[in-house]
Amino acid sequence: MRIPKHIGIIPDGNRRWAVKNGFSKEMGYEKGLKPGIKVFELCSKIGVKELTFYGFTMDNTKRPSIQTKAFTKACIKAVELLSNKDASLLVVGNTDSPMFPKELLPYTNNRKTFGRGGIKVNFLVNYGWQWDVKNLINNQSNSNNVIGLLHSQDISRIDLVIRWGGRKRLSGFLPLQTVYSDFYFIDDYWPDFKEEHFYQAIEWYNKQDITLGG
Repeated sequence: MRIPKHIGIIPDGNRRWAVKNGFSKEMGYEKGLKPGIKVFELCSKIGVKELTFYGFTMDNTKRPSIQTKAFTKACIKAVELLSNKDASLLVVGNTDSPMFPKELLPYTNNRKTFGRGGIKVNFLVNYGWQWDVKNLINNQSNSNNVIGLLHSQDISRIDLVIRWGGRKRLSGFLPLQTVYSDFYFIDDYWPDFKEEHFYQAIEWYNKQDITLGG
């Protein structure tokens, strides 16, 4: 079976899950922590080399403060949990903004290796696609190193993007690294994660004709 080297995860549907289950919207974010760790463990098990989680975007911070505090807290907790695993961890996002959690600043400049290292894990926190490509847009040279001009330059090309929550869009998720990605969409909300979601996505990917335009 062909295993994607790099998987991107868009964990959507937390608020809708909360409302469906009789909770206030902000209570859905914490429920996404356990699925995130499970995905990490499954990726490690099958030999995925790199994994990128979509935490929250700069646009998400326009939501009510009770929600922004909740998803910020969840992202901090997620990074803390991942730091207890065998991983090489990097957080990417606009650190100049007051919305970026100071607790995660130590993870932003260089990758931090935990345990035996191994799988590279990227966590997008207070991320914005325009912020990411700003240097590329403003650069007037004829540089061939396009990726080197990105804030997300240490994140490699993504083979497979899996999105929960039924929405079929990228929502600004790493526009250059996903230029040749395959996309797999799951109707269930992220807190309702099941292992079969992951394995079905991998089986689907294995059947795709991966040509990268060639």
